[in-house]
Order: sequence, then C-alpha cells, then structure tokens
Amino acid sequence: MGGREKRVAVLADAAIALIAESGMRGLTHRAVDVRAGMPTGTTSAYLRTRQALIEAVVRRLADLDRADIAGHDLPGGAPSVPTGPPLSPTDLDRLAAGIAGVLDHWLSAARTRTLARYACLLEAVHRPQLRTILEHGVVLRAQAEDLLTRAGAPDPRRRGHRFVAFVDGLLFDRLVGAGALSAPAPGTPASRADLTEAVRDLLRALVG
Repeated sequence: MGGREKRVAVLADAAIALIAESGMRGLTHRAVDVRAGMPTGTTSAYLRTRQALIEAVVRRLADLDRADIAGHDLPGGAPSVPTGPPLSPTDLDRLAAGIAGVLDHWLSAARTRTLARYACLLEAVHRPQLRTILEHGVVLRAQAEDLLTRAGAPDPRRRGHRFVAFVDGLLFDRLVGAGALSAPAPGTPASRADLTEAVRDLLRALVG
C-alpha cells in the first residue's frame, strides 16, 4: 500500500467511526480531519467531494470485510473444507463455525464498521451512484451458491441467495434488532456457539 493509499485508508477509517457514531449527517470533511488527527483540509485534498469520501468508505469497508473472511475458516481465505464437491455434513458444520466467527467479530470488535455499512446501504437508496456497496453482497451470493451446489442442495442459486439474506438478517437482528436483547453478549464463546447453531440449522435446512 503506497503513501497515498495509506493516508486515504486512515481517513476512511475515521469516516467510518463518525458514521457509526452520528450517521451520515455527522460525516463532513472537517470532522474527518479532526477524528483522524490530520491538519484542516487534508480530507478535502485527498477526497474532494462528499461522494468521493463516501466511496472511499465503501471501498474500505469491502476491503476490511474481505480481510475478515480471509482470516476465518471460509472460502476465499484459508478454507479447511475441500476445494471441490461434495461437502460432507462435517464440512458444513465447520463452515457454520467459520461464518459464526465472522458474524461475532462484526458484532463485537468490528461493530463500528457494521453500523457504518448499514448506514451506507441506506444512503445508497437515495444515491444510486453509491450502489457499488452492493457488489460485495453479489460476491457472497456467488460463494454461497457454489457451497450449496457442492453440498447437493436443490436449486443452489436461489437457496444461496436466500442463505446470504438470512445471515444478513441474523446479523442485523443481533446488532440493532430485538435479538440484541436476548442473545449472548457478542465477543464471547456463548455468542459464537449460539451463532454457529443458528447458521448450522440454516445450512441443514437449505441443503435438505
């Protein structure tokens, strides 16, 4: 990563923290300068417009999410499941644990990023030019389709898309929904175990 890329990453991280705390209305170039500990005008020099700033946030979120997935027991990172069909029930159980690990991380250590991601998704409803944030979900759906194909699930494309939607709903419920009131505290073994069970049940239901 070059000097400019490193500086933009620092600014994007500061912007992500601001969005998580105050929503999109709290995102200004000056606020990012202050949060990043940079001289006034730094953010404007690197990311001149508000759209450019939000786009940098979206790219940074996607990069960090990919790094998280690569660091867990999931395809695209360091998978322990076979690289081709079929997937056994044991493979699916291991995959469920890997997915649960990522979800728990996004609910705990990376909670700020998860809140910012949802804020950006809502912003994209009103700013079609920001819908590139949805591309990451397209990749996840393709991966889910491949996994369900290898597991022998019927109609793996449709069920793969549903799997991603269900998991995203689980994440949202645990983050800001009623699930946050009753689920184990994020970042604990109990949380990871509970999420593993939920994802495993979902995979088994979709595989049939």
